[in-house]
Amino acid sequence: MPYLDHAATTPMAAAALDAMVAQLGVAANPSSLHAAGRRARRVVEESRERIAAALGVRPSEVVFTSGGTESDNLAVKGLAWARRREDPRRRRVLVSAVEHHAVLDSAAWLAEQQGFSCELVGVDATGRVTPELLLAALAADGSDGSDVALVSVQWANNEVGTVQPVAELAALCAARGIPFHSDAVQAVGVLPVDGRAVDALSLTGHKLGGPVGVGALVCGRGRELVPTSHGGGQERDVRSGTVDTAGVAGFGVAVEQAVAEREQRASHVRGLRDRLLGGLRAIAPDLIVNGADPALPAARLPGNLHVTFPGCEGDSLLLLLDAAGIECSTGSACSAGVARPSHVVLAMGVAPELARGSLRFTLGATSTQDDVDAVCAALPGVLERARRAGAALAV
Repeated sequence: MPYLDHAATTPMAAAALDAMVAQLGVAANPSSLHAAGRRARRVVEESRERIAAALGVRPSEVVFTSGGTESDNLAVKGLAWARRREDPRRRRVLVSAVEHHAVLDSAAWLAEQQGFSCELVGVDATGRVTPELLLAALAADGSDGSDVALVSVQWANNEVGTVQPVAELAALCAARGIPFHSDAVQAVGVLPVDGRAVDALSLTGHKLGGPVGVGALVCGRGRELVPTSHGGGQERDVRSGTVDTAGVAGFGVAVEQAVAEREQRASHVRGLRDRLLGGLRAIAPDLIVNGADPALPAARLPGNLHVTFPGCEGDSLLLLLDAAGIECSTGSACSAGVARPSHVVLAMGVAPELARGSLRFTLGATSTQDDVDAVCAALPGVLERARRAGAALAV
């Protein structure tokens, strides 16, 4: 079955799976002091070193978590609380309008429950936060930035694939002493990611060939984090809980391999993405490509294609493609059975009626030309049925 939803989860790499399986039958807590515990601790610390080396940071800056969502929560809440504790005036939390909900909802919770203000930084028509837009947000209401707790802008968007100018944005914040966090879940192993460019960075295993349920927050030692949960403080006293030795082992190998093979993988998926785009345009000349121009490699994730088919509902397209044996994703989320346009596409200025007709195709290391050709073969019939259904609903 053609699988074109790698941005949601990509298959585990064989080497990562082997590393994980090797530890699954071992009974040892890496916090225990006996020999078995010390062996497990060695596996954890070697994995930490692998990840740190791949991202250009120190091992002591890598905090293992359960995945991207926990890493984002720890970064946004932990940095905000620490900054306000240092100076009670620091209550503004700035996040881009196209963030993953792990960031958006964390910031909104801080505003609703903790006395902070959550402010959305706008994007241009491609979903990009420009330095000018960030500067304007920092200076809102005449602020000099001293009341800002933190800024969070993702490295690359999970829906439309737009790559953010992270180094520039982080430098603007650094010049004002403001911590900058980036959700790099979609970027690590796909783009050149330097962890030293930001104060905090989130990543997860299942987006790059590692297991589900393990991730990390890279946070500079100079930045204090207030814990979001309490217990044994196993990870730098900011994240409690027994470390998943098997998961971490697979995660470390996956990060190392994905970063080492990044350019080769990017070339592979970019070629398939462009082949898919050419096929879709031949079938649907009115197709709209959302996000940055695919012809600009540095501006967009190489394996991402987010498109709108005017006159169609994304959910209808998704289900019809699924019935044809093709797995992809829709740009809309469903709440209580009512289709809602993606907040990402709306933030880019796309009209709601167009936003509802969006699909996301994402390719990975295991994708093939046959996958792409299967989509192009099925799409004419799928579009015809989806447009008939859309016309019937409009009557």
